[in-house]
Amino acid sequence: MRTRLFLAILFFLTFSALAQVSQTRYEMPLHDGQTDPYQSVSLGENGLFLYATFIAEGQYAIEVIRLDTTFTEKWRGYIKIERNLLLYYSIYLNDRVFMLLKDRHNPLAEFQVLSIYIENGNYSVRTVKTMLPFVPTNFAVTPKAVLIGGTFNYRPLVLYYNFEQDKSKILPGFFNEAGELDQMRTDEQGNIDVVVSGKNISKRRSLWIRHYDPDGDLLKTIVLQPDEDKNLIYGRSITQPGGYQVVCGVYGRYTEYSRGIFIASIDPYGEYSIRYYNFGDLQKFFNYMKARREQRVKDRIERRKIRGKKLRFNYRVLVSDLLPYGNGQFLMLGEAFYPHYSYPTTRTMGMTSVYSPRYGNVLVPGGRGDLVFDGFQYTHAVVVGFDNSGSLRWDNSFEINDVRTYQLQQFVKVLPQDNRIALLYLYDNVIRSKIIKDADVIEGKSFDNLSTAFKEDVVKERGTSQTKLEYWYDDVFYATGIQQITNSREPGVTLNRKVFFINRIEYK
Repeated sequence: MRTRLFLAILFFLTFSALAQVSQTRYEMPLHDGQTDPYQSVSLGENGLFLYATFIAEGQYAIEVIRLDTTFTEKWRGYIKIERNLLLYYSIYLNDRVFMLLKDRHNPLAEFQVLSIYIENGNYSVRTVKTMLPFVPTNFAVTPKAVLIGGTFNYRPLVLYYNFEQDKSKILPGFFNEAGELDQMRTDEQGNIDVVVSGKNISKRRSLWIRHYDPDGDLLKTIVLQPDEDKNLIYGRSITQPGGYQVVCGVYGRYTEYSRGIFIASIDPYGEYSIRYYNFGDLQKFFNYMKARREQRVKDRIERRKIRGKKLRFNYRVLVSDLLPYGNGQFLMLGEAFYPHYSYPTTRTMGMTSVYSPRYGNVLVPGGRGDLVFDGFQYTHAVVVGFDNSGSLRWDNSFEINDVRTYQLQQFVKVLPQDNRIALLYLYDNVIRSKIIKDADVIEGKSFDNLSTAFKEDVVKERGTSQTKLEYWYDDVFYATGIQQITNSREPGVTLNRKVFFINRIEYK
């Protein structure tokens, strides 16, 4: 029996001196046999693609739905899958959504790639030979191929599958040393850039940037070598017209903590220069602190500079966005966090945490009095503007409140607009936003609740879960999640509903 949809549209306007948030609401009840909440893929101006795994009459299936930008349903369908398959990733390219699946219990099993046409929901299934047993950590699609990144025997690799030839191969240039796959990026022509971090012959962490053509053939490799007392912990790249490239990330004295950001400018011949900026050299990095604490830190920085001593700040920073901005400028967004620990509760009794320098953690048996890992606590985001030569032009920051998560992910979104930049993130039921113009703050932090379907709706305390804020198209974002809602529209009658929601959010 087809589940009845509940669609409610409400325009919720919040005016301030400089900003306006407009919201439109869509709701859908959850299936009884649904094993996961709905996930979403932005189709840009073509709408949204929703999917969820559920069980019906003992059969596993993926429900797929396409909505347009007004939340009108274009089509809906079901794709039967084997019970042991796990859906890892989904990506939209041109006219199709690609999904990557694999047996959750068998690392030697082959991958399956679903290709779903957004026009009518027709789909095909392709089998991709694994060649080596590994769990996928990255997924990308080009007009010609599928790319699956992962690690085998502590060494990064990328599996390349060609659609036309129906053949798989491991991209050349890997398996030399242990390392981490930082980034796997493609362009419209199908060219591939892969950024790998690992130790060089001097045991300092460096970055290998490998360029491949659309057929997966290696064109060139550039190795960014750090200065003698530094490690390049993590990096992301962006390509400019004319074959120039910018790589931005964090560096540190050791590999667990970062002391600042680095910006590398690479010319078409592979020659490069790296500039380093200590966190203490940034003007707004410590603005997330309370005023008195921030002033004490800045005073300490000045004293150390006068005495000619090094600035030694240790932060964990996840570099999220690297994008063009204005005339010849770029923006880097990084989010600072730290692992939070607490004493065991009934739920976590007998477990403790082993923390990985590469931002991972594992719970292992521990004693009654041991601290256990309780999630990553975010503190603030730093936004840095620089030119294509690697010169820092300005910096700013955005305080992140309350966010704690077991899985590192990008929370703050950046929206460059004319003469200003909007920063926003969603946590629980509230959108936090801030508007800056380079180093200046045009509008301080503002708060906007997610709109509901009816004005009588009340979202229960802690009744919002699994929220995400994603880019959609132009200046439009969308928020998704699950909410438990009560409504007392009629005297003496209280209606409860648990829904998956989507809020269209336009920020002006």
